[in-house]
Amino acid sequence: MESEFSSSGSKRDRDGNSKDGPVGEQPEDELTIPRAAMNKMIKELLPNIRVANEARELVLNCCSEFIHLISSESNDICNNQQKKTISAEHVLLALEKLGYGDFRKDAEEVLTECKETAAKRRRQSTKLENLGIPEEELLRQQQELFAKAREAAALQEMQQEHYGVGIDSGGQAQDSVSEEESEY
Repeated sequence: MESEFSSSGSKRDRDGNSKDGPVGEQPEDELTIPRAAMNKMIKELLPNIRVANEARELVLNCCSEFIHLISSESNDICNNQQKKTISAEHVLLALEKLGYGDFRKDAEEVLTECKETAAKRRRQSTKLENLGIPEEELLRQQQELFAKAREAAALQEMQQEHYGVGIDSGGQAQDSVSEEESEY
């Protein structure tokens, strides 16, 4: 594979075509991984090691280039199969084709975890639907509960203001007169 940067300082894409601009500078329209996310990953992986800003920037650029390389190859595989959507299998084949076959097992494990998480989210979102109560009825019940709570709060506030009586957490009326005042 060709070097990412030529000696003249211009950047090259995966096909070796020159991209204008100084080394390390990315065009405004090129997407990168957010620095905060990268810093968090570095901190989690290397908690007791200081990493220079220049090294962080290099890791960020390497990650972005790796993603671009895998995405481009996945897209080529997808197009060769006359598909319109890049699938996970296209990405796994791209890893193999580019010589990153060692990553395939890890990538498949992450894919399985993602599928399980997505399925769990779908199951949780359908719990509401499985109640058998229409959404309009649930909304009406919610509004009714809110109205009752507002009425109870207003009643309690009114009792405290006018009578000096509050309601304790057990629903029992409390006299707001202190023990000192009641002795007289």
